[in-house]
Amino acid sequence: MNVTFPHMGYLNVVLRSILSGFGCDVVEPPPINQETINLGTRYAPEFACLPFKVNIGNFIQAAGLGADAVVMAGGIGPCRFGYYAQVQQQILADLGVDLKMIVLEPPQGQWKQLMQGLRCLTTKASPLAIYRTIALAWAKLGSLDALAAQALFVRARESERGSTTRAWNKIVDALDRASSISAVRTAAGQGNALLRQIRLEASRQTLKVGLVGELYTVLEPAVNLEIERLLGTMGVEVIRSIYLSPWILTNLVLHALHLRDDKEHYQLAAPYLNHFIGGHGLESVSNTVRYARAGVDGVVHIAPLTCMPEIVAKSILPQISARENIPVLTLMLDEHSAETGIVTRLEAFCDLLWQRKRARVGNP
Repeated sequence: MNVTFPHMGYLNVVLRSILSGFGCDVVEPPPINQETINLGTRYAPEFACLPFKVNIGNFIQAAGLGADAVVMAGGIGPCRFGYYAQVQQQILADLGVDLKMIVLEPPQGQWKQLMQGLRCLTTKASPLAIYRTIALAWAKLGSLDALAAQALFVRARESERGSTTRAWNKIVDALDRASSISAVRTAAGQGNALLRQIRLEASRQTLKVGLVGELYTVLEPAVNLEIERLLGTMGVEVIRSIYLSPWILTNLVLHALHLRDDKEHYQLAAPYLNHFIGGHGLESVSNTVRYARAGVDGVVHIAPLTCMPEIVAKSILPQISARENIPVLTLMLDEHSAETGIVTRLEAFCDLLWQRKRARVGNP
């Protein structure tokens, strides 16, 4: 079975490690490019959100490389993500693209569907091999998350623009090649050293900006037009609200065991939103409140155009901005979004944040 998957940030490193460890032949889609987006836009419904369209493009490109099966996550709640796999499979079938959709549904105490999907992937792996594979992939993911957060700090202060991005590419490559947990530790240590070797402008003043929104658009640089890099080059330290390892732990493991605790999110959001609205809408609201109270300079909210949970959050964020005294910029992204327009809006937003910061410290 030649298995593929959709791209999302550095999730490809983790999924490739898992699938190859399970004995599957992995067919990775090409990195997301304009052709990917064009393919998805051509064949997806017009008002489908951008992640849906990019996924379709990923799958068509992977099928052209020999893939015959797709690993896709399922979903619950009002967000349309729960219907992605079924609709995408129908679109692909109509196009004559023969891909078996292996859907890994979040269990929520109902393990049957999840186990059926996993059995399709693990027929060649022993229980010990499965355990070692998952342990290795989890070690890689934890290291990538920790180093990504460190890179966000360094990029805003680097003396030579682009040095953090070059170091990050080396880090991802090294962790991708690591074949054991000890090799992951070594690669992570070397990655940490790479980032510490980057010369910083000690006197440079920086802004801190929280990044909130829908999971896919926060994590996938090709879709958010590399917003973390763009902000970093403007002297902005990005405080990202979502990292993959805690998200997986919370939504798949703890949720399945009925141990998930969203009390803090509900408490923070309560004055503005007191119920679950699907996707990451509640978290976008609660994290914006949390950043405001932590003294973060501003918040950038990003989401796909037509994303219902984030549209609800977007309507609430101006109230938070006024009451909590924190500027918020919302960027709704689709296939027509371009870096030039995003840069213009980010530069204007950062100018506002600098004016506020200087006014607070009494500088002209």
